[in-house]
Amino acid sequence: MCGMKLPARRCSEVDSNQTASEREKRVFESEFERNLYALRQEKLKQIEALGQSAYPNTFAPPADHPLRTIPEIRAGYDAKSGEELEAARVPVAVAGRIMAIRQQGKAGFATLQQEGQRLQIYVRKDAVGDAAFELYKLLDLGDHIGVTGYLFRTRTNELTIHVETITFLAKALLALPEKYHGLADVELRYRQRYVDLFMNGVLNESAAAGAAPAPAEGSDEAPQAEGAAADEIRVREVFVKRAAVLRAMRRFFDERGYIEVETPMMQPIAGGAMARPFVTHHNALDIDLFLRIAPELYLKRLVVGGFDRVYEINRNFRNEGISTQHNPEFTMLEFYQAYANYHDLMNLTEELIQFVAMEVNGKLETHFNGTKIELGKWERLTMREAIIKWCEEKFGIPATSADLRSRASLKVLIDRIGERLQIAPPDVWLQGMIRGIQRDLEGSENAYGKSTATLFELVAEEHLIQPTIIYEFPLAVSPLSKQKPDEPEWVERFEFYIGGFELGNAFSELNDPEEQRRRFEGQLAERERGDEEAHQMDQDYVRALGYGLPPTGGEGIGIDRLTMILTGARSIRDVILFPLLKPQKTGEQ
Repeated sequence: MCGMKLPARRCSEVDSNQTASEREKRVFESEFERNLYALRQEKLKQIEALGQSAYPNTFAPPADHPLRTIPEIRAGYDAKSGEELEAARVPVAVAGRIMAIRQQGKAGFATLQQEGQRLQIYVRKDAVGDAAFELYKLLDLGDHIGVTGYLFRTRTNELTIHVETITFLAKALLALPEKYHGLADVELRYRQRYVDLFMNGVLNESAAAGAAPAPAEGSDEAPQAEGAAADEIRVREVFVKRAAVLRAMRRFFDERGYIEVETPMMQPIAGGAMARPFVTHHNALDIDLFLRIAPELYLKRLVVGGFDRVYEINRNFRNEGISTQHNPEFTMLEFYQAYANYHDLMNLTEELIQFVAMEVNGKLETHFNGTKIELGKWERLTMREAIIKWCEEKFGIPATSADLRSRASLKVLIDRIGERLQIAPPDVWLQGMIRGIQRDLEGSENAYGKSTATLFELVAEEHLIQPTIIYEFPLAVSPLSKQKPDEPEWVERFEFYIGGFELGNAFSELNDPEEQRRRFEGQLAERERGDEEAHQMDQDYVRALGYGLPPTGGEGIGIDRLTMILTGARSIRDVILFPLLKPQKTGEQ
């Protein structure tokens, strides 16, 4: 940060708060690492003495050796035989990071890595010359080099570059970790994602990393750390697939006439979802602003303005807990379609998820938490149907539609469940949740809807592994949704679940400005009773509705969670490049 245009005083203040020793501890994890760093700095000076630049600006091979990427070389020549390569004598130039290196007398093998793939090189002193071979002997794991040469196959049929020139590109002054897999290193992988990526660690936190077999005696192959089994999805591949998810979504909506837009991420009023916001302050205007919890109210303003089909892919921020499914900063797709309702969006959602799965994985099957999930087969249940379906399995007490008809009948059901939990072996957490519902039903006339939603979460969510749409939500938990004409306590809203958790939320948008004002006022009353997630009053949004919002369907989908499903990642941290982590304590590695 102090290299940027910041006030000099601020930089000096940062520096003066730490001694040189304290600052050094933030870089070096041990005395051994500090000494190794110094040793590699000395090697860097020796490399410069050989006429190489320590950190050159580029790698520019001669025109007769075209610069190619390792994936390009692999794609073009993996199928070629040794005889074909010998006859063609294909000249190539390639750059990469050294991931394995070995010297035997006047020759050596090394493995370069680039763009997630590896390629072996063969260096002979009589081919590269004395100076270049001296350079080769000064190289360490992690260094970046560029080489020119020609392709051939070794005795064990390994595609290899026979090196003719070596150009030094960058020094790894910190040593690569010898072992970078397994549960013991999970947090380190998140904190040092840059290392995690080039070490090609496997995604699955619980997978035991298979060590690469040592080369047989006399082998001309360099050792290569291949990590876990071939069917494990590696870290790099996860983020390549995440990028493919975003490309596929944009293509899906662009082809259907949607316009991609950007809306404010700092907002004067936190709205669009029931969540606790982050607060910041704008000095020039002397006002508090909120990092957005959802773009919903701005996107619907655009529909009022005549953008009948809009979507946005961007970040939301919610000042809430962290878990395997939650990160305070996360990526959402949100889209709106005029003259549509929640039934239209149910169909569109199924089409979207299937389209993205085919674009990313080439199939409608995926595996998550050891279960095969069929993304081409969807079930639709109302919230009340889901409670009825699984209540008896959860509590040993069956539920009927009559039990869920009103606050009074729901209270009777919850009381029966509470009694049953006293008899069964104690589940303290579950008993506490049921007591909470009982208190709500006894103390608030408006508790019927929230209590029904909580009961649904307790009995049904864990069963929603295969793609499932849950529709018809209580009005009390849906302040922006349109009511069902025949059941005003329920709204035209759905959520879809895969893998046991919610991925998307959609509804027919409320477009009556007076009704919206009343609901905001009801949310204000909830805030006064201590609900920090309840909506604030957004007068300008109510005003926008006054100009006429057409019948509209809108939906938000979590990109991080969808990526988890499509890659088999068990934690949201595995699909976010730099997840938020608690600060390290002094002395922690």
